[in-house]
Amino acid sequence: MLPQDLKQIRVLLLNDKENLERTLFRLDQGFELQFRLGPSLQGRIVTVHTNYPLDGQAFKRNTFRALTWNNPTGREDDSDKFCCLDIKIAGSYQYFFGFGDTEKSGGGYIVINPILHVGSENRLLPLDCITIQTYLSKCLGYLDDWPARLQVAKESGYNMIHFTPLQTLGESRSCYSLADQLTFSPEFSPDGQNYSWGDVGALVERLKEEWNILCITDVVYNHTAANSMWIRDHPECGYNLVNSPHLRPAWVLDRAIWHLTTWIVDGKYKDIGLSAYLTNENHLNVIRSVLWQDVYPRIKLWEFYQVKVDSAVEQFRNLLRNGVKPDLSKTGGTKALIIQDPGWRRYGNRVDMNFALKTFVPHSCSPQDIEQCCHLLRQKLNQFNEEQHNIVHQHQEQGANCIVGNVMYERLADHGPKLGPVSKKDPLVTRYFTFPFQGMTLEQELQMLDEPDKTCHFHAHNGWVMGDDPLRNFAEPGSNVYIRRELICWGDSVKLRYGKGPEDCPYLWAHMKKYTEITAKYFHGVRLDNCHSTPLHVAEFMLDVARAVCPNLYVVAELFTGSEELDNIFVTKLGITSLIREAMSAGDSHEEGRLVYRYGGEPVGAFVQPSLRPLVPCIAHAMFLDVTHDNECPIQLRSAFDSLPSSALVSMACCATGSTRGYDELVPHQISVVKEERFYPKWNPSASMTSTSEVGPQTGIIAGKLALNKLHQELAAQGFIQVYVDQVDPDIVAITRHCPSTHQSVVAVCRTSFKNPKTHEYTTNVPPMFIPGKIEEVVFEARTVDRHSGSFRKDDNYINGMPEYSVQIKEHIPLQESSLVNQGGVTSKGRSEFVQEISFTRLTPGSVIAFRVSLDPKAQKLVGALRYFLSQFSLKYKKGSLPDENPAEALKMPLAQLMSKLTLADMNVLIFRCDSEEQEEGGGCYNIPGWGTFKYAGLQGVMSVLADIRANNDLGHPVCSNLRQGDWLMDYIANRLIHREGPLAQVGQWLEAMFTYLKHIPRYLIPCYFDAILVSTFTTALDATYKLMSSFIQSGSSFVRHLALGSLQMCGVGRYPGLPSLSVKIANVPYCVSSITGQKEQCCVTVAAGLPHFCTGIFRCWGRDTFIALRGLMLLTGRHTEARNIILAFAGTLRHGLIPNLLGEGRFARYNCRDAVWWWLQCLQDYVSHVPQGCCILQFPVTRMYPTDDSEPCTPGEVEQPLYDVIQEILQRHLDGISFRERDAGPKIDMNMRDEGFNVAIYVDPATGFVHGGNRFNCGTWMDKMGESERARNKGIPATPRDGAAVEIIGLSKSTIRWILELHAKGLFPYDGAKVHRNDAEELRQEGHPVV
Repeated sequence: MLPQDLKQIRVLLLNDKENLERTLFRLDQGFELQFRLGPSLQGRIVTVHTNYPLDGQAFKRNTFRALTWNNPTGREDDSDKFCCLDIKIAGSYQYFFGFGDTEKSGGGYIVINPILHVGSENRLLPLDCITIQTYLSKCLGYLDDWPARLQVAKESGYNMIHFTPLQTLGESRSCYSLADQLTFSPEFSPDGQNYSWGDVGALVERLKEEWNILCITDVVYNHTAANSMWIRDHPECGYNLVNSPHLRPAWVLDRAIWHLTTWIVDGKYKDIGLSAYLTNENHLNVIRSVLWQDVYPRIKLWEFYQVKVDSAVEQFRNLLRNGVKPDLSKTGGTKALIIQDPGWRRYGNRVDMNFALKTFVPHSCSPQDIEQCCHLLRQKLNQFNEEQHNIVHQHQEQGANCIVGNVMYERLADHGPKLGPVSKKDPLVTRYFTFPFQGMTLEQELQMLDEPDKTCHFHAHNGWVMGDDPLRNFAEPGSNVYIRRELICWGDSVKLRYGKGPEDCPYLWAHMKKYTEITAKYFHGVRLDNCHSTPLHVAEFMLDVARAVCPNLYVVAELFTGSEELDNIFVTKLGITSLIREAMSAGDSHEEGRLVYRYGGEPVGAFVQPSLRPLVPCIAHAMFLDVTHDNECPIQLRSAFDSLPSSALVSMACCATGSTRGYDELVPHQISVVKEERFYPKWNPSASMTSTSEVGPQTGIIAGKLALNKLHQELAAQGFIQVYVDQVDPDIVAITRHCPSTHQSVVAVCRTSFKNPKTHEYTTNVPPMFIPGKIEEVVFEARTVDRHSGSFRKDDNYINGMPEYSVQIKEHIPLQESSLVNQGGVTSKGRSEFVQEISFTRLTPGSVIAFRVSLDPKAQKLVGALRYFLSQFSLKYKKGSLPDENPAEALKMPLAQLMSKLTLADMNVLIFRCDSEEQEEGGGCYNIPGWGTFKYAGLQGVMSVLADIRANNDLGHPVCSNLRQGDWLMDYIANRLIHREGPLAQVGQWLEAMFTYLKHIPRYLIPCYFDAILVSTFTTALDATYKLMSSFIQSGSSFVRHLALGSLQMCGVGRYPGLPSLSVKIANVPYCVSSITGQKEQCCVTVAAGLPHFCTGIFRCWGRDTFIALRGLMLLTGRHTEARNIILAFAGTLRHGLIPNLLGEGRFARYNCRDAVWWWLQCLQDYVSHVPQGCCILQFPVTRMYPTDDSEPCTPGEVEQPLYDVIQEILQRHLDGISFRERDAGPKIDMNMRDEGFNVAIYVDPATGFVHGGNRFNCGTWMDKMGESERARNKGIPATPRDGAAVEIIGLSKSTIRWILELHAKGLFPYDGAKVHRNDAEELRQEGHPVV
């Protein structure tokens, strides 16, 4: 079990109607995934379902189970409850959620990475460690020779081999056209031998155990070789003219184009300038003309789409003459007059006579009316036929364009294959359908359309369609790809027709299932060939079969969707582990460097992420290849000199990398998957550079690739997960890989050569580099050199490379021994940035040098100490930590122990305090020029901003820039606390000591370690805060605890005493020395009415606001003493039977609200009922500031009375009636109120006991917005007049009277009623009377 702070937990927040099926979420095994409810789902009964299986059960894609909700607090709470998955099995898993068992509200997929192992000790092979090399299997020779040929991969440092299919190939000899998916190709067995899959499996296992190499191979689901015997026996497995009659018109066109080939070969069009030799664009124009004038008219494709008008009209006429009426029961669902012929025969479409009878209704049965209807029907049918003719005309136009474009590419284009003259072997264009019969005339062939025993063998070939929707099957009905000739066709393969499930084509599904099981049994992974054209449901089924055999199956695919969102559909549903990405897609070094950064890794100096964090979308894991077997030859497109530096750029990427056999040997042409039949050379460490049958370390760039592959694997295995790409100049790219725990870096400087140095002049002025830190060694330096040892000549038997180029390489040498660079001086950039200048002397095009860099010794020591002290908060900092022999005194005590000394009032200073509160004490919140000011001076101000910066690794944010530029923010945070007394100063000293380490490390590391220090401090402060609060908060949900922080935010001690003095007889009243008078005075916590405007001076405390909030801010959080002090302080300011609205320290109080006193009474009731022995407060002495309405403020302790007397006075004054005019009435205290508004009147209605009061010009309740606009004519008029009996006051007063009666009954309240004067007589109002 991992320690809790190291266990990786990801949280997926569920939101109503949020479908994330096109969003990629990737997780590693060992992670925990938690589903939590987002705000839109809280309060609803939500069920989460998944097809991730229970432990010990097999995965079934369509079997879902409901997950159980966990409640961490032990009680139902939507803010904290979660259901989780303990991730242990690789693959793609679906989840959905909704209400009940049927209604779905949203869902998505989770992709879980496989775990790979190599070697006899089962050593872990991380995905980013993978270095793969592709082999065309047919070029390996007999199985006995494979080890000698595959040893090239081992000696070049690869740890994975990709074999193209090993099955029996089709007639074309394409590596991806398989004649038999189930047999190991006999071509790999010498005479007298018959090797099987078991022998292959034994070799694969040997490579894994002895060479530490894993093996994957392709699976081809989309097509089979056209000469596959099994498809002749089971023609239903392909798209033929029987099961797919919609292809009949396309087949007719295809046969006509084939015959056009024979006519051209036979010289039929010589007279118009068209021969078998197509050499210019005039020939293309003639081909287009022949199509329109000879081919299209002969085959009349439009007839397959039209209706026979005369026979249809005659049938309709007979129905009308016979008085046939439409059958209304049959016309309800019919929406078209014409019904498409399911057999797609010429003029096979028919008229829905029922629809026609309903549409064309004669006025009578007379012949004239019948003929009129028939005429209308004929018009409609002719119109339909004309429309269909136009549609087919458009198809034929596109078909002609595609045919001509194809001929242009294959025979005229410089970048095309230049096929030569038209022949039956190389026809005008590739055929779209198989035709397994002897040649005959076009007319004879067309007659075969009515012979299903033959047309079932006319299968559609496979291929790909440029720009097509990859989710659409282009061979299914509704697609016109074949008739429009838009398919880039593979004429050696037949597209397979799976249908919707195994029941549609049982043999094909069973055949491919067996094929998949064989592959998964003997290989560690698969590459999904032609993945974007493979039906998703087929690939899902087959990969489920494969993972049942090999649970940690490594799945690779190459997608050409052109859209990351579409890529994600395939990745999420199929659980693809890595997507192949091509370095050859880059047109220059800048783009190549961008791809390195794009495909993996964090930025250097990235923030330390918490182990429990949100699950965020990501891009697919990349397998970044310097060349694939589909790419054109990079030597032809760029130069031989670029092979090494471009390969180095790829190897420095933080993802899986690889290449194709032949690249490292500098083979100067594309190795064709179709035409190549030569063998790969074998490995011989002593092979000469000119040998064609053997290769060794001196061949091509093999020595350089070995160093690159070793470095790539080392970087991934040792946690160099951070990447920085620097474009030094147009041709030089420097890639830095950085380890965030040891802060060691490897910097590779690559000088690309996209253009041949022999023909392009490169600058000799290479700019110097300044590398921060200490260069420990040159990991390697390598140059591509021309050895002048002859020129390339293509060998007849072996795939040979260019002997004239090789690599000069040195490995693990001191910087002084480098032949590519000169060491400059060590300079200091600020007090903490030590950089080493490097000048390049021989960094010629085609060169690479890699430096291993550490922090300078002082910085390394400081970072180690920093990590040591951070490790008290999380073990993730343990690696790379070093204890400081002489730490600062403040660091000798754990921070948690220091925090335990703080009060909640201290926490208000540490965590919150807005700008106004700080300014009152002479300070302010920290400001970053050009960006803004933090909302709080305390930790929360910075933490709120860092939360977004950290999650996005936004190192370019102005806060990060400010941290890198200077120490101002660090000093502000520490000094602000140090200037205070007591424990807060100790916390400030602790931070100052930590920041002292931080200030002396490289500036690029400061944001991440600053964040680490603040996160640790903040979380420790929160832990200490909750321990000071009530058990309700401590055991509450995260939502409750977050709400409780409002108590810290709003409750604090200002520079000026916010409350009038309490009686000296009361215990536990806090005192401090005034910073203004120097005298000892009470410093009670007060509640700010609002942030940031009502939190300082006389405007901080408001009666109504305080007592509406007091129960939540103080009573429920356990701040009972502070609540008591506030209650008693306000009681001391009672005047006119009211407590103040604006407290103003009591001396500047305004008594202009009717409801504050009732909120105060409700709070007092809550205090008595909630606080242990809370009823004692009724006996507490209250220091009265105004014993009478007209008295001047009394000195503290001059007049005191128990709290219950104050309560009684409130009730008595309301019964007597309250009427007064505010003191200093006028603009001085309220510039908007009208004169009448300053008059306060309150009375109790004797008939109902309701408290009445106010007038239409004042605001006596919480709805106190006063109009301010002269222009709008609302100045002095309340937005919501509340004069009369306000409903909340009625409720509060009723609650108070009930409570006091209960107290009196228990002997806790001495008064049994209040007296009221009526008709010059005095009455006692007691329980049961309807007064108040």
